[in-house]
Amino acid sequence: MLRFLTAGESHGQALVGILEGFPKGVRISKDLINKELSRRQAGWGRGGRMNIERDKVEFISGLRRGVTLGSPIGFLIRNKDARLRPFLPDNIRRISVPRPAHADLAGLLKYSEKDINNILERASARETASRVVIGSLCRQLLELFGIKVSSFIREFGPFIFSNSTSSSGRKYYYGIERKSLPKLKQLIKETRNRSDTLGGIIEIRAEGVVAGIGSFMQWDRRLDSRLSFALMSIPAVKGVEIGLGFDYARRSGRDTHDSIYYSKRRGFFHKTNNSGGIEGGISTGEPIILRIAMKPIATLKRGIMSVNVTTKKKAKAPSIRSDVAAVYACSVVAEAMTAFILTDSFLEKFSSDTLTELRASYRQYINSLKKY
Repeated sequence: MLRFLTAGESHGQALVGILEGFPKGVRISKDLINKELSRRQAGWGRGGRMNIERDKVEFISGLRRGVTLGSPIGFLIRNKDARLRPFLPDNIRRISVPRPAHADLAGLLKYSEKDINNILERASARETASRVVIGSLCRQLLELFGIKVSSFIREFGPFIFSNSTSSSGRKYYYGIERKSLPKLKQLIKETRNRSDTLGGIIEIRAEGVVAGIGSFMQWDRRLDSRLSFALMSIPAVKGVEIGLGFDYARRSGRDTHDSIYYSKRRGFFHKTNNSGGIEGGISTGEPIILRIAMKPIATLKRGIMSVNVTTKKKAKAPSIRSDVAAVYACSVVAEAMTAFILTDSFLEKFSSDTLTELRASYRQYINSLKKY
């Protein structure tokens, strides 16, 4: 079983992660991981903190000479904007007005807290940097088996950039088709001028996933349920679709279900992929297509109405350094979470203590499919 834990506060000393269950013998590129961390800090509408942090991963266990040992992989990402010390006093002022749409108020009530700093530091999306490291480790394993995970932005605020489920042949820049960049830049400028924020819809694609990954035997082993769970765990994500998603409810079965075909060259295949590459909780061999809806960023430069939890009087939510949008950053995290779930399901299907075992088990399965 592949699993991970993360620790660290937004302005603590560092973010920390542990990945357990990763097979022995995989050569890891730290440069590729740092490139993914840079991607997470890029995109349209980003704010001031992205100019402060330059995330780099430091490994502290689980590798030797760049190759995984099979033991838990431990790493950290240091925070340059570190203000919190576990045992030392700090001069961070108390915050008593919760920001709507954040974890602020719910967290205060849950933990009987009065200082919102003690909630927002961990609830911050800064935590997702650790997930990007974990996702990059998983991607480097998946790519050894021809599995690639990518994403692009389908909608950014009110703009729809592409109705296609394929990014093939299109030129993208930070997840947006280049031809759409002028109107996007104008949208970002207008939104920033009115101190507002935006969300969007992101499509994630996993190509090269062989049929048979996942299971219908138990609810929590279904590939679609696991992917949905992982994607919904990303801060600000409020919806997940697979394949046609909600459009299934608007059409008939005859118009939507993917007919099955067979040829000696291709074996069993589908001419359509409305299922999004998953049926009955199991991969079909077609590309896995997922979409997520990201709400507008909850922190606004000009705060919206709230209540001071100490005085119980109405007050404006505090203005904290904020982005206009982080849709592209969300897409990078979504790729990472998709890669993690696919890797876990892949390792569950195939013998996986070592890369050598994994390759042998995978080849045997592929040969069995060809003979079916």
